[in-house]
Amino acid sequence: MGQRSERRENVIHVVGDQWLPRCHNVKDLLARHRVPYRWVDTAEEDDEEDLPHAEATCVVFPDGSKLVDPTDEEIAQKLGFSTSPDESFYDLVIVGGGPAGLAAAVYASSEGLRTVVIEREVPGGQAGSSALIENYLGFPEGVSGAELASRAVTQAQKFGTEILLTRSAKELRDDHGYRVTTLDDGTEVVSHTVLLSMGVAYRKLEAKGAERLTGSGVYYGAAAAEAARFRGCDVCLLGSGNSAAQAALLLARYVRRLTIITIDESLETTMSQYLVERIGALPNVKLMTKTSVVEVKGEERVESLVTEDVDTKKRHELQTDALFVWIGATPHTGWLAGSVVRDKQGFVVAGRDLRRSHLEGWDEDRWPAPLESSMQGVFVAGDVRHGSVKRVGSAVGEGAMAVQLIHNYLRER
Repeated sequence: MGQRSERRENVIHVVGDQWLPRCHNVKDLLARHRVPYRWVDTAEEDDEEDLPHAEATCVVFPDGSKLVDPTDEEIAQKLGFSTSPDESFYDLVIVGGGPAGLAAAVYASSEGLRTVVIEREVPGGQAGSSALIENYLGFPEGVSGAELASRAVTQAQKFGTEILLTRSAKELRDDHGYRVTTLDDGTEVVSHTVLLSMGVAYRKLEAKGAERLTGSGVYYGAAAAEAARFRGCDVCLLGSGNSAAQAALLLARYVRRLTIITIDESLETTMSQYLVERIGALPNVKLMTKTSVVEVKGEERVESLVTEDVDTKKRHELQTDALFVWIGATPHTGWLAGSVVRDKQGFVVAGRDLRRSHLEGWDEDRWPAPLESSMQGVFVAGDVRHGSVKRVGSAVGEGAMAVQLIHNYLRER
């Protein structure tokens, strides 16, 4: 590949075996941040870098410095991203940098509220990993989730929003009328108000072997980072929603054959019609309906899947080089247990969906505002809210609406 000539391109190099889970995670992180990088496969060019051992992933930066098996936080700091708050007190703490959180950040900061966004992974949420969003207002040709998130981050920071990356919220409590958010490193951030907009996390496939091979052929929401690597290969995709459809369209551009597996009777059950028609027109795509994946086989990488017919329970082994999983999502709200009311699935309950018995410490003549949780001054927007519409447009709208409700709350105080 030519190490010296490559470095003159001023891009980051990710050096590691393609089947190492950490190598995949690093590439996915950089791809979702839209940071240009070039991957060097040590299985083919093991003399490119002086790695401590073959099982390591090395990230080489344009200035010649390198990190071996770095954490996400180390990469973020090297890239100049903020990972700790500049202040100890804010008007608004936004937990989650998806469409709802970023929309709220833009409106809050532009209207003078000291605002910080806490994002445990990459801004954009689940929408940020979508290869193409075509039904979002104002983008008739579509926009990738990563580009939409990048624009929103730039817009929020333009107005003064502080964005912390690779940080998770671990606890939320009321302290004499102030909201205290504790981060995973123990830092406490105090604020007048909090907006919960964590979105949802990819639901993991429970089939035998899936967890062991995650990152080594089993991927969640990683089509943009991995599609080109499987050029000329046979891969499978499990799922049938709109995000799965966009991933399928991207993968089909590279792979020899793509098999879409779904437990539904047809793609129309959960997929927009225009996407169903596009997928149906692709000659290298095969559809398996009313089918589940019960086992993922392989030693160091995915080699085959065992599928099962939902009705007959008949099993079939299918050879494949990779499995991309899009089977829905669950809310990332375990850390809120005991703080705010959640439904049985973990979604945060707000507004008129709450009961008076949930409102301990509230004045009897006050009822939660729309989007306000059972803790006063703590609001919720986007996919993590109980009863929300799982669309980018609605998440953005709720984020904007939450800021107006927050202004009302602050005025009342």
